[in-house]
Amino acid sequence: MKKTIIDLFESSVEKFGDKDFLLEKHDGKFCPTSYKESKALAMKIGAGLVAMGVKPKQTISILAEGCNNWILSELGLLYAGAISVPLSIKLEEANDLLFRLRHADVETIFVSQYQLPKIRKIREQLPLIKTVIIFDGVEALQEGEILLRDVMQKGEEYLKENEAEFLKIGQAIQNDDYATITYTSGTTADPKGVILTHRNYTANVEQALTRISIPPTYRTLIILPLDHCFAHVCGFYIMIACGASVATTQVGRTPMETLKNIPLNIKEVKPHFLLSVPALAKNFRKSIETSIRKQGPKVEKLFNFALKVSYEYNQDGFSKGKDWRFVLKPLVALFDKILFKKVREGFGGELQFFVGGGALLDAELQRFFYAVGMPMYQGYGLSEATPIISTNSIGAGNHRFGSSGKLIEPLDIKILDDEGNEMPCGVKGEIVIKGENVMAGYWKNPSATAETVKDGWLYTGDMGYMAEDGFLYVLGRFKSLLIAADGEKYSPEGMEEAIVDKSPLIDQIIIHNNQSPFTSAIVVPNRDAIRKMVTDADDEAQLKAAATALMGEIDKYRKGGQYADEFPDRWLPGAIAIVDEAFTEQNGLVNSTMKVVRAKVEEYFADRIEDLYTGEGKHPTSAKNLASIKKLAK
Repeated sequence: MKKTIIDLFESSVEKFGDKDFLLEKHDGKFCPTSYKESKALAMKIGAGLVAMGVKPKQTISILAEGCNNWILSELGLLYAGAISVPLSIKLEEANDLLFRLRHADVETIFVSQYQLPKIRKIREQLPLIKTVIIFDGVEALQEGEILLRDVMQKGEEYLKENEAEFLKIGQAIQNDDYATITYTSGTTADPKGVILTHRNYTANVEQALTRISIPPTYRTLIILPLDHCFAHVCGFYIMIACGASVATTQVGRTPMETLKNIPLNIKEVKPHFLLSVPALAKNFRKSIETSIRKQGPKVEKLFNFALKVSYEYNQDGFSKGKDWRFVLKPLVALFDKILFKKVREGFGGELQFFVGGGALLDAELQRFFYAVGMPMYQGYGLSEATPIISTNSIGAGNHRFGSSGKLIEPLDIKILDDEGNEMPCGVKGEIVIKGENVMAGYWKNPSATAETVKDGWLYTGDMGYMAEDGFLYVLGRFKSLLIAADGEKYSPEGMEEAIVDKSPLIDQIIIHNNQSPFTSAIVVPNRDAIRKMVTDADDEAQLKAAATALMGEIDKYRKGGQYADEFPDRWLPGAIAIVDEAFTEQNGLVNSTMKVVRAKVEEYFADRIEDLYTGEGKHPTSAKNLASIKKLAK
């Protein structure tokens, strides 16, 4: 059966025509655009493109902050039969943008006023680009530039005579026609363009809705970048399928200003669910804890006790209130009424849940948000799977902290070892899946496609196992396993997340072992914590005490320590390189989806890693470690 994005959108416009689809802030308040109005606007954009010579299967980029025009432009270009190449606003023009625009043969690009300077800077190096369509806010246009409103005007004129012909373009699109080329965040020199078809998207929407239910009354506020397929599927295509409403964050003049608008916009929109990633989840928790602290030690003490009681009652979510714990129910309800309800009011008061994507969210964070009544349901997926593969969700038996939830349906899964043998339940290996959500391949990269998709099966490169009860556990990258000197392979991600989450002294850590005598780690300390410990940067005793304390955070996981038995002792770092430079996007150690790029960190700090395997370097109080702490303390 034919089911393209255009088919999906049109059937929803028919069902929910007068309902609010888009919400955007203008003149101090969020204003709605209905499904019917959105279709009319998208058609004008699409018809404008056709009038300007755009042909089906041409590639068109969008480089802009999340807004109505972003979503309408993508729908419009799809109506024109074109392929969307969404680009992250975090990309720098020098290499990242140039590579993608050239590689995808982009001839037309939609751009916001804030992103326009990047394109103008490299325009001469992009001879293929004929048209730059600017959303708004630009006074003087350069050659080849046109405002979106003028494109829409052209479209309006075109539709007067050619509406039936224009609609035929969208109707002619087939399930296997390409909808988007989404570039991976580029942990290697050349990022890969993931080709997702119309049916990839509509199938993944249908699959996701077997796990998550979205009533037409729901609103979401998209706080993640729209270029990623996680925001595409969960942010607006699922909402379209269900007739729900999509608000976008108010765009500031700078990324920081946009970030500051998020908490304010959440209160204004009162979303029923939000998409999140671990970095955002940690920020949300910090701001909740800061506002509790401001209310004084008594409130803080009561809040911490309430959390403790809720944790005991909830257990792993799946076992909530089981056995003797049912006696805690009235107390949990009381704390919810007097404390947690107020926390939820800071998120608009109507938030039912978060959907967590990206890297694994620590079980401790899941426990916290569940306790305060805003569950953060961890999911798992990747761009090559459009992206959803599994998710935790509402309802008894549908979630378990620390897991990535249950598989969407229909979907086939295998867990394979190094030799390609299928593993039974409970045994880890590479996660391999098959379903209508598996990508068509990588753009202009048949060899990478052949390595990743074999006989319709997608080899994810992630390691995990299926539990007997149907929950999927993702343990980290299958291909980025550490290898001990004796050949034992193990994943560093779980250790890294646990250490950062439970340690007030450590902000970032990368654990390393490449057949080395012992495991080591690169540690970025929390600057504020260091400054509290080291009041005099020239006092060597204080510097040594701080270095010892940082090593002590890892020792807590050893035998006899506070968190003993979480990980085998032999896996834990035996030496640490304390560094004074954080892993950031600016120094290239974090990619555009906020994931630390392990290989780049190891390359960047190669000399420090080498030093750890020397007599002097392996001591926590080595000269290089003390020098880093001294720098941080100043």
